Amino acid sequence: MATATFQIFRGDKSGGDFKEYTAEVTEGMVVLDAVHHIQATQANDLACRWNCKAGKCGSCSAEINGKPRLMCMTRMDTVPIDRPIKLQPLKSFPLIKDLVTDVSWNYRINKKIPPFKPKKPEADGTWRMSQPEVDRIQEFRKCIECFLCQDVCHVLRDHHKHDEFGGPRFLIRVASLDMHPLDTLNRLPLLKDDLNIGYCNITKCCTEVCPEHIHITDNGIIPLKERVVDEFYDPLMWLIRKVFGKGEEAGRQTVKALPVVPASE
Repeated sequence: MATATFQIFRGDKSGGDFKEYTAEVTEGMVVLDAVHHIQATQANDLACRWNCKAGKCGSCSAEINGKPRLMCMTRMDTVPIDRPIKLQPLKSFPLIKDLVTDVSWNYRINKKIPPFKPKKPEADGTWRMSQPEVDRIQEFRKCIECFLCQDVCHVLRDHHKHDEFGGPRFLIRVASLDMHPLDTLNRLPLLKDDLNIGYCNITKCCTEVCPEHIHITDNGIIPLKERVVDEFYDPLMWLIRKVFGKGEEAGRQTVKALPVVPASE
């Protein structure tokens, strides 16, 4: 039976350091199992947040050898044990104790996003959506709010723009609403001015760490960026507002009313 060495961060907001522990590795074991073993045998006061142990609650997020991952979904047979395995808390959020961080900032950002507001039902009292429309937004609803994408995002992790940037998790939440065919609200000003989607330079690091394999950048953030550009920086829209003196919504209606000239003409 193999033995793995762990270097686990121990401390709180006043400071701390890594301490070394060992755990026997058995078949099918995940990193969270090892942490529980260490809690039971060597460090009863080790703080670690977890809940489902099935990769669906997002609670056991941590950085394993420098990469944000879910401890319950990281099998020990995928982690090299010929050298110490380093476990530390998510860097982008304030430390509470050991591996536990304060992620309440995320919920404050979530409150800024207006909830789903559907249009009126059809004459028969129902709503209709096509299957491709359902498929498009279903991907975004797989998010378990582990906040690994928030942790790896350099705007939050390295530049600490928490007061200015909403992060990939909440850009995806807006995408799940904004791309819903039955929703009636316009959240583009929120994306531009409050969530500051322009800070994202689409490095795709958030997509790489997502345990639900959501295509955060390609299917969510890039289309939202395009919508913001169309809304606020499209020169044709600017010209229409300049000439006709109309607001954003009236300008969009004017564009829709303009005749479409076939390419052959």
